[in-house]
Amino acid sequence: MSNPAQKAMKLFVQTFGTTADDLYQAPGRVNIIGEHTDYNEGFVLPAAINFHTVIAVKERSDNTFRAVTDAFPGQIEQWKFGEEGSTQDQSSWGNYLKGFTASMFQSGLKAKGLDLAIVGNVPLGAGMSSSAALEVAFGTAISYASQLHLSPLAIAQIAQRGEHRFIKTESGIMDQTISALAEADHALLIDCLELDSEPVAIPENLSLLIVDPNIDRQSLIERFDKRKQQCAEINDLLAVESLREVSLVQLNREKDALGEELFARARHVLSENQRTISAARALGQNDMPRFSQLMAQSHESMKTDFDITTPEIDTLVSIIKQVIGNRGGVRMSDGCVVALIDHELTDLVVNAIEDKYLKETAIEAIIYLCSASNGAGRID
Repeated sequence: MSNPAQKAMKLFVQTFGTTADDLYQAPGRVNIIGEHTDYNEGFVLPAAINFHTVIAVKERSDNTFRAVTDAFPGQIEQWKFGEEGSTQDQSSWGNYLKGFTASMFQSGLKAKGLDLAIVGNVPLGAGMSSSAALEVAFGTAISYASQLHLSPLAIAQIAQRGEHRFIKTESGIMDQTISALAEADHALLIDCLELDSEPVAIPENLSLLIVDPNIDRQSLIERFDKRKQQCAEINDLLAVESLREVSLVQLNREKDALGEELFARARHVLSENQRTISAARALGQNDMPRFSQLMAQSHESMKTDFDITTPEIDTLVSIIKQVIGNRGGVRMSDGCVVALIDHELTDLVVNAIEDKYLKETAIEAIIYLCSASNGAGRID
């Protein structure tokens, strides 16, 4: 039973001894371009992918939630609405769910209790945002079950606030937004300040590949956290709420005050915002030479100005770029590599990765051939 919906229903019966009422799903995501711009209130261009978290639910007559997942067999998370803090365990996967209901409670919303069985095929720890898929699927289930009629964007905002307040993760709004609002066969250009979004059609002749370099992500996570701290330091030095308020001309005037390293960090964010808007336009027009150039510039900026790539990731990007030329784009994305490439080149790219990456690094990469998926919803 490889179908997540079937597996969720089976897990529900095994755990709770009865059948579920409904099924809900939310997808993982990949960010095509716009790296470390979301928490700086900039622009991003993610797409949802055809890997999902599925939740089977049954309404309860009280305000208790009970949740089980196949990722951690035998562990049942239980809490009461509005009393999430009293059962908090910092290491628990259930905190993503508790954070959502805690955020609802703090916002004055009410919800009925639910029994939940959760199954997903979004790869864990591979840069595809399995956590946002879990939060948004759960929020969608609550909205339906409690007849709250929350908009997809409201669900995304509640999920983000839950992470900030309950899990203490200062994430941007991108992951939850694309999981909630995505359209099939489209990326979504998101303004993380205004929370406006615009679907961008992905040309039919392109394949979407995500390549996991299969390396230890802990050092990457530490570097990502350090960059967030540096961006906050830049904001303080420039006396702004976020880098969205700063232009490249203004930044150049403050170069001496910031110092070489912080200046480079800020230059990446500001230039990446411009590249993201331009890349969305190029993708929508199927202008692959321009799109390819912008993706390459994004990766180079992450390598030099933001200093977050690794030798293994750079090797993957180089291998793919040698095959596709300007017939697609490739760059690092949240610790993995994303590539939009001409369908005709897909097999050549896969063969090159399997051959050359293993020879050059002694590591076997994990390749996911994806399609752009719809956002969260009820499964009929």
